[in-house]
Amino acid sequence: MSNFRKQHMTIHWHDIIDSESSVPAVSATLKEKASLVGRVGLMMLGSGTGAWRVRASMNKIARALNIGCNADIGLLSIEFTCLENGETYTNAISLNTTGVNTDKINAMESFTDGFAERAGKYSAEQFHMILDKIQDMPGNYKALNLGLASALACCAFTFLLGGGIIEMICAFFGAGVGNFVRKKMLEKHITLLANVTVGVASACCTYMLCVKLAELLTGAGEIHQAGYICSMLFVIPGFPLITGGIDLAKLDLRSGLERITYAIIIITMATMTGWVTAILFRFAPADFPALELSPLTLLLLRLVTSFCGVYGFSLMFNSPRHIAFTAGLIGMVTNTLRLELIDFTSIPVSVAAFIGALCAGLLASAIKKLIGWPRITLTVPSIVIMVPGMFMYKGIYYIGLNDIDTGGLWLTKAFLIVLALPLGLIFARIFTDNNFRKSS
Repeated sequence: MSNFRKQHMTIHWHDIIDSESSVPAVSATLKEKASLVGRVGLMMLGSGTGAWRVRASMNKIARALNIGCNADIGLLSIEFTCLENGETYTNAISLNTTGVNTDKINAMESFTDGFAERAGKYSAEQFHMILDKIQDMPGNYKALNLGLASALACCAFTFLLGGGIIEMICAFFGAGVGNFVRKKMLEKHITLLANVTVGVASACCTYMLCVKLAELLTGAGEIHQAGYICSMLFVIPGFPLITGGIDLAKLDLRSGLERITYAIIIITMATMTGWVTAILFRFAPADFPALELSPLTLLLLRLVTSFCGVYGFSLMFNSPRHIAFTAGLIGMVTNTLRLELIDFTSIPVSVAAFIGALCAGLLASAIKKLIGWPRITLTVPSIVIMVPGMFMYKGIYYIGLNDIDTGGLWLTKAFLIVLALPLGLIFARIFTDNNFRKSS
């Protein structure tokens, strides 16, 4: 068996600086200052945040160290130049993969916010030691916990899409098993396409087994097969879709296009896997049977399931429970508002999605002023539940059957909603954030 060799070599940050020096970072050499700027940017990028926030963090460090910085930021790499007294230092650094970790985003924002007052006291080596601790922060949840989080989220998602109790239970087990398997593969560093394919296939197969078991035990009809799509929605990459749209709005075209391309790769692989699995088991996407609920009962259940869905997705993003709970409260209000607007007004679903995302952004901005948590740790989890994963799947399914008209219709609906969600957050930031509002 051949030895595994890393394609992306580790950056040994402590080798770049003079580890014996006790000179404050503000008085260090340009190379040592640049190492701090670059590492902060790379750690923010590795936590899944967009280019605008990565650049803002790098700029905070650079200003505190009395140097200039210009950076070109992508999905996995940063090329940046630091300037001081006519001297320049240019570097290119990259990640081996990407992911989402809102807990690290929060820790890194706290680090950058307090950097200026410590730059004249701590050496570059001491700062790198602090960054070592943040980088080595373990995940808040094990694979089993993440499986349960996705199970809760997709179970709630199923009800919000119109599913009943049997579909919700089957989606609970399907999504739980699927995300547990995917997390285990990620721990083994299995590549993107493989872990998405196996995770989605595991979810769909588990859903199928649960439906067949329900048919044997309760005599449930085949109509409950319609919910199998919900069991795979945990893999829909809402975070890069939303942050990619925000980057495009700030003219960070490289980062925005790379993030959206990354999301499209995952969506395509997931939906193709679901399509093949559906063909093997002779499942077909269909409308859920109508739920006989009063408007008030439906409203109350939407509030509860919206909270559960957002809370589950937040845990999947490694949010601490108190942040996940707060995001759940925001999603509970905004997603229910979106669904009620669709039911009781004539506005298009994409406009309702825009209003829901706008309200989520405004609420998150208010909470940031009160508590200080980064907006992105609240906004993106609270609107991921609005991403139309079922529309995307149906589009690919019908196109795979050469029904281009029907497939194109579903994909167009999905595109308009996906376009509306980041626009809602963007306008919320424009209304509430002076730094985001201006182009300089």
